[in-house]
Amino acid sequence: MSSTEQHIDNGVRPGTVCCFGELLLRYSPALEGKWIKDTSMSVYIGGAELNAATALAGWGLPVKYVTALPDNYLGQEIVAEVQQKKIDTSAIIKRGERIGAYYLPQGADLKHAGVIYDRAYSAFAGLKPGMIDWKEVLKDCNWFHFSAISPALNAEVAAVCLEAVQAARTMGLTISVDLNYRAKLWQYGVSPTDVMPGLVSHCDVVMGNCWAAESLLGVTSPVKESTGLTEEQLVHAAMNSMREVKLKFPQVKQMAYTFRLADTYWAVYQDEGRFKRSVTFPIGEVVDKVGSGDCFMGGIIYGMQQQLLPQHLINFAAAAAVGKLLEVGDATRQTVASIEKRLAEMQTASA
Repeated sequence: MSSTEQHIDNGVRPGTVCCFGELLLRYSPALEGKWIKDTSMSVYIGGAELNAATALAGWGLPVKYVTALPDNYLGQEIVAEVQQKKIDTSAIIKRGERIGAYYLPQGADLKHAGVIYDRAYSAFAGLKPGMIDWKEVLKDCNWFHFSAISPALNAEVAAVCLEAVQAARTMGLTISVDLNYRAKLWQYGVSPTDVMPGLVSHCDVVMGNCWAAESLLGVTSPVKESTGLTEEQLVHAAMNSMREVKLKFPQVKQMAYTFRLADTYWAVYQDEGRFKRSVTFPIGEVVDKVGSGDCFMGGIIYGMQQQLLPQHLINFAAAAAVGKLLEVGDATRQTVASIEKRLAEMQTASA
């Protein structure tokens, strides 16, 4: 396939991608008390939106990151590190005294009960409407990305998210959301379905899965779990869920659902009612589960910004997500070339 045949005019014009969310420190203790005996614990800089931003910057796209950090030496060193990744940090709000953090035992999953959040009263959690001049922040951007993690923190941050998507919509940006559901975070007296539909009603691109769409948007999943179901059954479930999301949110143009099963990874993509299913990638020994979904989201944004054809786009995003499972840390260090190489090898093996 020639380079021209791999691209399509999807209406997205080149510009800067703005990613908004909380920067987090991930403390990763070794199990069975080893971290106590060694008096040592791995620390990673991440957060869903920063992970996506890091992937995009590494793949050559202009990226702006918006968060809130204290103006102390920790905050300053973190900002310097983010800048080294070629991410625009000019819109980072300097306020507060705490950096959000969470503890996740090595080898565990963010959805696992082992995660312990330490995010209360962080600089980001203290954001309120009016603190960010969204018109100024977004003036040079063509894309705004956020995730369901931010509005899960408290009502004020949820209001800031609404303020952001309303501004982005008025300014004509493409808006994407990652429906990452974290039950432990929705603790301020509201149901996710009271908050997320109002935000998703402004979105063009939605990433998630059948179960996140049910928990966050009230769209009943066609299946209760993936165990015991064939890939064909899961594909049909994804398509049916996406159709229901589209009925509820008609302005949504593209959707992507991921399936990370016991030993395989694949995804389904919907583009204005047309469905594509990615190559099925085998999953070997996983090095680090954190950030794989964020890398997939980055792949979707990259693919749309580069105007890749839908089939190539979903294959690229899935290949990127699988590659992240083989890397230590929150954000990917893969290149476009290495992702395309993994994809080509998988397609050759499947032929």
